[in-house]
Amino acid sequence: MNTPHNDLHGNVPDSCPVALVIIDMINDLEFPEGADFIPSSIDVAKRISLLKKQARSLKIPVIYANDNFGRWRSDFTEVIDHVLNDQVKGQALAAILKPEADDYFVLKPKHSAFFATTLSTLLSYFKVKRLILTGISTDSCIVFTATDAYMRDYEIYVPSDCTTASSQEYTQNSLTFLERTVRADLTPSDQLDLHALMQ
Repeated sequence: MNTPHNDLHGNVPDSCPVALVIIDMINDLEFPEGADFIPSSIDVAKRISLLKKQARSLKIPVIYANDNFGRWRSDFTEVIDHVLNDQVKGQALAAILKPEADDYFVLKPKHSAFFATTLSTLLSYFKVKRLILTGISTDSCIVFTATDAYMRDYEIYVPSDCTTASSQEYTQNSLTFLERTVRADLTPSDQLDLHALMQ
């Protein structure tokens, strides 16, 4: 039996039935419709930050799943540095949700946080059964990740106030789709009972 190494395992126990996944919030928003995300994304980032604080207090793993912006030789540290220091549109998001040293992360090349990443391995290690998916964009990366999670038999929670798309219509349509097709629970973050999800 392997002896746990705290410096490798972050800030949570060796298993936890729930994980918080923060998708693409460390984002430069330097794409054509990026400016459309800014107003709603700031509010979403603040709510995710509060949810993250609560999750960490309960030793729930916090996992950042982030695009690599096509920077195939980059690591997550370089992505954070780019968004925080290169005067990009998404700088405020990263400032609110800057990862802590013992958070977890996966860099993803495509929309789903599962595709060509180590996410499945990490979740299996923790024995996760329930995923709380937050971030942007509701109609793209959240939908693709939730669909992949559903096919892997996870219970899916997408707090309705912790995700956004480039328009309110896109956000609402996507949430309705997720509730219907993957049985996503859309309970807002301030009403989500993390204690109950850990049972």
